[in-house]
Amino acid sequence: MTKHPELVQHLLDYAVRTGDFTLKSGKKSSWFIDAKQTICRAEGILLVADAALEVIPDDVTAIGGLTAGADPVAFGIAAIAATRGRSLRSFSIRKESKGHGVGGRLAGALEPGDKVVITEDAVTRGKSPMEAAEAIRELGAEPVLILPVVDRGGTCRAMAEEAGIAFHPLVTALDLGFEYEGG
Repeated sequence: MTKHPELVQHLLDYAVRTGDFTLKSGKKSSWFIDAKQTICRAEGILLVADAALEVIPDDVTAIGGLTAGADPVAFGIAAIAATRGRSLRSFSIRKESKGHGVGGRLAGALEPGDKVVITEDAVTRGKSPMEAAEAIRELGAEPVLILPVVDRGGTCRAMAEEAGIAFHPLVTALDLGFEYEGG
């Protein structure tokens, strides 16, 4: 069983839906997780931050990922970490470069040389965190951990390992009572 039963229960109460769903990959599933229903509630992001701060390495200096799935996770964890005396700068990677202002894909406080945790609300295939990892490397920082709130199973773990990035989901499909997705 998971180390985080209160987080699992919060996800089950607010974020998990059962029925007939078509996933982003086009595959069918009997369950769907809208993890934002947990991470966008104060008590939910506190549970996420408690779990995340237990596993984020001490040498990590920044937290973020590809916008929208990563944003509330990264910003919430960084804010809660600050109340506990830990400084983590947060950022977001835009899906496309901005054509005005300072431009580029980066929004936030990522700096060259940072050791970075890539967050995501839920992962299956792993395309979003791997796209974020590529952008982070291009910006001169080092992705050291992919930290999804929920891992549905699939190819994300294998993709992270192949890229030399640690992978540590806070909750898995199995923790929620479901089988892993195919990939």
